Amino acid sequence: MAAAWPELEAAARERRRELALGGAAVAERVAAGGGRLPAALLALPLLQSLELSGCAALRELGPGLAAALPALHTLVLSGNALGPAGLGAGLDGPLPALRLLDLSGNGLEALPAALGGTAGAEPAGAPAFPQLRSLNLSGNRLRELGPGLARAAPQLQALLLSGNRLRALPGGLLPPAAVPGGPFPLLSRLEAADNEVEELGADIAALPALKSLDVANNRLRELPAALADCPRLKEANFRGNQLKDKRLEKMVNGCQTKAILEYLRAGGRGKGKAESAREEARKKKREKQQKKDGGDGEQDELEEASKLLVKVLHVSENPAPLVVKASPGVKDVRPFIVCCVLKGVNLKPGNALKRFLSAQTKLHEDICEKRTAATIATHDLQLIKGPLIYDVQPPDELKIMPLGRKEIKAKDLLRQLKLEAEEQRKQKKRQNVSGLHKYLQLLDGKDNYPCLVDAEGSVISFPPITNSEKTKIRKDTRDLFLEVTSDTSLQICKDVMDTLILKIAELNRFTLENKEDSGSDNESDALCGPVNLNPSQNVQPMNFLLVVEQVRVVDTDGNLKVLYPSKTDLTTVSSLLTVIR
Repeated sequence: MAAAWPELEAAARERRRELALGGAAVAERVAAGGGRLPAALLALPLLQSLELSGCAALRELGPGLAAALPALHTLVLSGNALGPAGLGAGLDGPLPALRLLDLSGNGLEALPAALGGTAGAEPAGAPAFPQLRSLNLSGNRLRELGPGLARAAPQLQALLLSGNRLRALPGGLLPPAAVPGGPFPLLSRLEAADNEVEELGADIAALPALKSLDVANNRLRELPAALADCPRLKEANFRGNQLKDKRLEKMVNGCQTKAILEYLRAGGRGKGKAESAREEARKKKREKQQKKDGGDGEQDELEEASKLLVKVLHVSENPAPLVVKASPGVKDVRPFIVCCVLKGVNLKPGNALKRFLSAQTKLHEDICEKRTAATIATHDLQLIKGPLIYDVQPPDELKIMPLGRKEIKAKDLLRQLKLEAEEQRKQKKRQNVSGLHKYLQLLDGKDNYPCLVDAEGSVISFPPITNSEKTKIRKDTRDLFLEVTSDTSLQICKDVMDTLILKIAELNRFTLENKEDSGSDNESDALCGPVNLNPSQNVQPMNFLLVVEQVRVVDTDGNLKVLYPSKTDLTTVSSLLTVIR
């Protein structure tokens, strides 16, 4: 008799789009089912995001996964026991919507045919993964990758291969015959650290979008001059390789990528003497300036390393983690929400708060697509009473104190804003309106409005319109609660949150490098709370560490819907951000 899966029954009943499975009970049931995913999982065709990680009992996927779950855009199967052929029967067909596939930390020795395999022949027909952007194969036993991957996943942007047994790169990845637009035209991030790579081929230059390359701790003896022909390569890590050219080895351990590429472009081994002389002169000038300022090179390196540093505090390490409960009604209004806590923020110096507000506006215009894809909100954590409830309320019942306004019902607020928008049009004699008024149409036709409610019953967020004055961020705010909501997809929420945290770290660096006196910023906002921050306490480098605390979103029965940041989050910005997990 098959084991009961209450999680799957609830997902089917509630028509869920996301499902995360984990824990000892799940592992026991997987083991009882022969080490396969449960057959009941195949009866969830609406599923868009599936995660089953850290399950040592999971040895194979079982047949039919791709055919049964065509809407999947996120599939995370990290830290399991998928063996040499553990994928074949599961990924036996295309997943046209899949954007992220994480198979890290398993025992894979070969990829399934749908991912190109290693046989050398490209899969026929249309690509199996036409939307795949990120493929994580780190921590497996792969010795080679077949050229069919370029055909199977033509839109791939990030390929993570660290901790395998690869001996050549790109090796068999690049097909011998040209594919339309070239192989991997969008691949910007390639990681293959901690492998057995002895040869970095000159064909690496055939990757036109490559920005970040990591081949640290391999067996490389030489670096090809063709690396200098990678038009967009900005960051490269070659440390931990015993290079023949000892001068190049020193550069690898101490110089920026640009200097290394210039050295390779000049031919290396002393052939670029004029350029190296200029670099030495610049280096001496920098050292002289550092001594004049009372610093030294070692301290400068420490500061540089700590500027863009983020530590993740897991729920299990947090004595009082914040929890968000999502009510069933949100799935028909604005179903997706991702939250986290950010500590280590300092908005006091000079124009820090003003930059904070400006950065939010830019994010809403760009990555949030004018709030149509997602909406960001931030709150002063000290002013929040948990647990929080992500709920829906009728327009004539939802009450909020918007930023800079008195308490008002949602329907009256929108009517007021529409009148202001019309007046604005008349005064400026324009067709378009600015500020918050641009987003009013996003709620047209909604019978209920989404809101985030604290333990005291106060609405602290009304996406995509406004935050509450109750949790408004000010110059003395130290700890933040970050919130991203969407009616489009969970992955968009995560992508926006990743970008937000990166922007916060970049503003930290700006604050460090531009010492400002405390000033008076304008604390008003275009209503949906400020979003970008400048964490620093003083000029001691380790004080620029940001701490991101995980926040769980659960349903009313306590079942996990999403945890952020998970192991797979923040990977899209990891080349620019150091994440300590």
